[in-house]
Amino acid sequence: MNQFMVISNMELRLYVRNFFSFFFTLVFPLLMLLLFGGIYGNTPIYEGADSKMMDICVPAYSVMVTGVTGLMSLPLTLSDYKEKKIYKRFDATPVGKINIMLAQVFVNFIMTLIGISILLAAGKLLYNIQINGTFLSVCISLLFSIAAMFSMGFLFTAIGQDVRSTNLLCYLFYFIMLFLSGATIPDMLFPETMKKIADILPMTHAVDLMQGIFAGDALGMHSKELLILGMTTAICTATGAVLYSKKDWT
Repeated sequence: MNQFMVISNMELRLYVRNFFSFFFTLVFPLLMLLLFGGIYGNTPIYEGADSKMMDICVPAYSVMVTGVTGLMSLPLTLSDYKEKKIYKRFDATPVGKINIMLAQVFVNFIMTLIGISILLAAGKLLYNIQINGTFLSVCISLLFSIAAMFSMGFLFTAIGQDVRSTNLLCYLFYFIMLFLSGATIPDMLFPETMKKIADILPMTHAVDLMQGIFAGDALGMHSKELLILGMTTAICTATGAVLYSKKDWT
């Protein structure tokens, strides 16, 4: 455990020094909150509605944070370490490459929680957002969302032959899901055709789940979203593990 914490501390320092990961995990979602908050304020989403604009934007931006860490930061770090043969060097020591990978997952998970915590605190202080879901239901929905995004990033790393191809996969899927899932632009503004396309994307279901739970829905009301995110996690993790076992680590 002490060895793992030392490695995690090292990876955390590297994460903080990486401007891209640090900015898009901790700062960019906050800027989005301020931007849309300045435009719409925390007004009702439509006349007479109980839900307000920031009440649905904040849980969506929380999914954006999971997308940054799961689809960008984690897979690109894994791919970069692989190409630079860093894992090979650690595999020749008692540490081993598995511990390094686990430490990277742990650090990205912690940074995800920190990014979401900052977002929630800002939403509460600036716009008095309402979180009507129970603490347990919020945590479960968040864990399902994180697991799905991390597993997809893991799969992209396993598919990519080098850093360049992994970058292409991660950027492509991240930005498609970012703008079509409702994580940045509320999906209520989308035309019907775009909504049908968005329904294919796992991030869309993560956004729907988080928004519903924040609004006070029971987890049972979102069994479809939980099932899709759970299946995404299982399929991507299993497929990624098989592909990783066939990679050349020398």
